Amino acid sequence: MDGDFIIGGAFVIHYQVHTVLNNDTTKPGVARCTGSFYGRGLRFLRAMIFAIEEINNSTKLLPGIKLGYRLYDSCGSVAVAVHTAFQLSNGQDPVFYKDSNCSHTGVAMAVVGDSGSTRTISMSRIMGPFNIPQVSHFSTCACLSDKQQFPTFFRTIPSDQFQADALAKLVKHFGWTWIGAVHSDSDYGINGIASFVQAAMREGICVEYIESFFRTDRLSKIQRVADVIRRSTAMVVVAFTADSDLKVLLEELARDPPPPRQWIGSESWVTDPLLMSFSFCAGAIGLAIPQAVIPGLRDFLLDLTPAEVAASPLLTEFWEDAFNCSLTKTTYLNKRECDGTEDIKTLKSPYTETSQLRITNMIYQAVYAIAHASHNAACHEKNATIQCDKHIRLEPKQVFIELKKVNFSKNGYRVSFDTNGDPVAFYELVNWQKSDKGVIKLVTVGYYDASLPNGKEFYINKNLTWVEGRTEVPASVCSERCPAGTRKVLQKGKPICCYDCIPCPEGEISNTTDSPDCFPCPREYWPNAKKDACFPKPMEFLAYDEILSIILAAFSVSGACLTIIAALVFFRHRTTPIVRANNSELSFLLLFSLTLCFLCSLTFIGAPSKLSCMLRHTAFGITFVLCISCVLGKTIVVLMAFKATFPGNNVMKWFGPPQQRMTVVFLTFLQVLICTVWLVVSPPFPMENLTIYKEKIILECALGSAVGFWAVLGYIGLLAVFCFVLAVLARKLPDNFNEAKMITFSMLIFCAVWITFIPAYVSSPGKYTVAVEIFAILASSFGLILCIFAPKCFILLFLPDKNTKNYLMNKK
Repeated sequence: MDGDFIIGGAFVIHYQVHTVLNNDTTKPGVARCTGSFYGRGLRFLRAMIFAIEEINNSTKLLPGIKLGYRLYDSCGSVAVAVHTAFQLSNGQDPVFYKDSNCSHTGVAMAVVGDSGSTRTISMSRIMGPFNIPQVSHFSTCACLSDKQQFPTFFRTIPSDQFQADALAKLVKHFGWTWIGAVHSDSDYGINGIASFVQAAMREGICVEYIESFFRTDRLSKIQRVADVIRRSTAMVVVAFTADSDLKVLLEELARDPPPPRQWIGSESWVTDPLLMSFSFCAGAIGLAIPQAVIPGLRDFLLDLTPAEVAASPLLTEFWEDAFNCSLTKTTYLNKRECDGTEDIKTLKSPYTETSQLRITNMIYQAVYAIAHASHNAACHEKNATIQCDKHIRLEPKQVFIELKKVNFSKNGYRVSFDTNGDPVAFYELVNWQKSDKGVIKLVTVGYYDASLPNGKEFYINKNLTWVEGRTEVPASVCSERCPAGTRKVLQKGKPICCYDCIPCPEGEISNTTDSPDCFPCPREYWPNAKKDACFPKPMEFLAYDEILSIILAAFSVSGACLTIIAALVFFRHRTTPIVRANNSELSFLLLFSLTLCFLCSLTFIGAPSKLSCMLRHTAFGITFVLCISCVLGKTIVVLMAFKATFPGNNVMKWFGPPQQRMTVVFLTFLQVLICTVWLVVSPPFPMENLTIYKEKIILECALGSAVGFWAVLGYIGLLAVFCFVLAVLARKLPDNFNEAKMITFSMLIFCAVWITFIPAYVSSPGKYTVAVEIFAILASSFGLILCIFAPKCFILLFLPDKNTKNYLMNKK
């Protein structure tokens, strides 16, 4: 249609080109489009005509100026698209006239189209040098944002860079990390999938395979791509393809449907109603251009009179294809003759489908963007009225400059362009859902807004239906997620999404899923059984409520009671020969010290404290030295008593009771001195031992100074050995009740216990170290009381007739 300003357009109405073999003797003919009729493309074309007519009838936009149009079928072919670009750049008249300059009659001020990125790139390279702006409604290749190569290119549909990022985030949102990808072997598919793979890698998503194809490829290649999808382990398939290309692949897959696959679609095909006939794709989700309402468009599309149809070869072809009849008298291909009963209002076809106006709205907005730019270039406001000069020689460059500035809203949709000629990225999230009748319908379930903060771009407001009608999100992973308590170990030669889950080593945890590493717990903590959390290590010490502690405490108290009973028996018979025979004062002091020995073992039970640590070792050392000193005194008394029986021997006056007391006090004082120095220089202290056991803490008393501890034990051992030697020397002295023999046995037991104590003490772990020390104290204490005092008490209580001086002197 002619007009004051011409807008060009390129759409795909057919997908095949009639090939003509040209030679150098005839003028090449114009390419003819053949193949099946594409009703959706006709809707796009007619939507542009509707927008132009709407603008021409407007009193606010370009008043008094009539827009014309030149619309072409690019046939999905780059060659035809290039021819279209030349036609729009030069006009339809002959380029050169005799004796005249180049003609600009019919040159387009701007062009809408094409529907594919590859064809759009070819057209833009031709029209760009002439400053002819091109506004595409469906070309999404991110490469077109390069203003160095395509300076005059604009689009009303977001760039694939935004779509690729959105698709990657969509895949990540549903937890899919193992996917397959197919794409068209075109600029749209190649650049789109490249951007997607980069975005997917940033999100930690692995791609099992990437296959490219084109609708004109050999059948064997299409079959190979289909077989890859069938054999793959990835549940999710991302298809970055044109709708016409995917149709060929789905037809091949339909011959032998693959296992359940969750399809993720780009905006190019996910809203195409023709593809929804493939039932095995039910549950597909993808990004779509927001749907819109264009008032009056449906009525315009359906307002086709028979005369109007017959006058247009394009509409005639559509009519005959839609109703399977012929408008001409002569029928062909067994088609009936159209009889006038055909009703386009009841026709179900892509042309009449206006419930999902998405790409159609992009065309509508593209025409209005050009109209606004032309309005700003050709019109001005004067006296509150808009005046436009239809005789102005409007250059495409002027429209190009004004297009950069456009910013308007039409039917609730805002149009503006950034420095790259791209609009703000906003997508709807759509889902192919089966109705109760088994028909797949396109349902909007959310949206994606690139302007929102990272992580909040997606909003899903409806339940999705997945592959095979599932209501739960299908899993698509190479390896199941590693639970907490394990770490990921990559499988050799496979992508990072393929790994094995290895339990954390001892003492380490991981508290997140898919953790690449385990980390150790702090020293005072230990992992739980699942190794997903650190808990404080249990404190181990010889507690009062343990069975072992109760048994040891019972023996300790029993020994003390037994010693007290023996003391009471001795006190009751303190005037008898047996009690008086061997210094009763030392006997009572020995019984007192033994009582302390038994009771000091109780200080080893319970949680160590600063006071208990100092008390337990010093009390043990001092009471045992007091006890051994008494035994040593008794041994010396026995030796001295028999030495004194020889004539002229007055030795007993040098080792009488005062000397015996002084000996005990002196020997005990030395131990007190050792313990005092130990406590002053480096006393024992409570300590948390973390080295013996990894999983628990041993609460024990550190020695402070090991020299002090072994000095205390060494001094006790020295006295015990000395006492043992003296007792051995006195064991054969004539006496019916030779106490030296009993002392020998008691010292033998004492030395045996403490000699075995040393290796047992060093090798016993944890609380058993304390138990060994208590056992040694009790064993040696029981050895002393049983060997020295038990026989005497037995005679005192049960054999009083032997408690005489003559019996003791072995006199009949």
